[in-house]
Amino acid sequence: MVAVVLHKKRLVVKPEPTSPPHPAARREIPVQPTYKPPPAPEWLVNGIAWVAGLALFTFAWAAIATFGGRIPDPLAVGAAAAKIFADPFYSKGPNDQGIGWNVLSSLKRVGIGFGLAALVGIPLGFMIGRFKFLSGMAAPIIALLKPVSPLAWLPIGLLVFKAANPAAIYVIFVCSLWPMIVNTAVGVRQIPQDYLNVARVLNLSEWKVFTKILFPAVLPYMITGVRLSIGVAWLVIVAAEMLTGGVGIGFWVWDEWNNLKVEHIIIAIFTIGIVGLLLEQALMLAARRFSYGA
Repeated sequence: MVAVVLHKKRLVVKPEPTSPPHPAARREIPVQPTYKPPPAPEWLVNGIAWVAGLALFTFAWAAIATFGGRIPDPLAVGAAAAKIFADPFYSKGPNDQGIGWNVLSSLKRVGIGFGLAALVGIPLGFMIGRFKFLSGMAAPIIALLKPVSPLAWLPIGLLVFKAANPAAIYVIFVCSLWPMIVNTAVGVRQIPQDYLNVARVLNLSEWKVFTKILFPAVLPYMITGVRLSIGVAWLVIVAAEMLTGGVGIGFWVWDEWNNLKVEHIIIAIFTIGIVGLLLEQALMLAARRFSYGA
């Protein structure tokens, strides 16, 4: 509403005060929130991703087998696997044993070579990381020998030990050594210098420094080196056994190739992968158990 007022011959338009709106008119209509479904659990998403990946892999495998003609399809491999794993621990002589005995023989070689590498590599890594002069001495040797292929050491092992089994263990020992040394030494160097200064002020012995400061701080790095070493060792033993013969999953693969049993070779590939995955997961659990964030 406005009022028209004549003021000194001028037409003035004055707005009239309006009454406040009724309280009912000012009441806002509540907005209903939109419904958002809760997110799916992470384990469910991971499970669906695993299933989808395996399904895609199986489909691609079946397509290659159908159009390629030389690779057996998943059904043929599954039928052969059912026969093999029906009796995986049979023994009909030293060169005719089930896949279970072959896997155990390979794991035995890996365990011996890996254990010897841990006994040598972990203490050596502590010393290299602890003493700068020793680190300078070891640096060119590690830089020179670390890139060498593990199988290049196999002829040296055969020359020294005159037998295939200790030569294969020797190759495992050499290839497992470098990750343990390097990761342990890096872990020692990552320790804050203040910790070592306090130990020096308190006049702690070298054994006390090792047990109270170095070992707890280096343990996550050391387990990482162990995890890398076991993965490399399991990869190398298969190739070493192909060359040396005897009982082992690598020799079993080569023997099945000589018999032209491609289904058995694919079964061995999956077996090697599953065993390696189990070893990797076990060491990852150990790493999380001993990490600071656990």
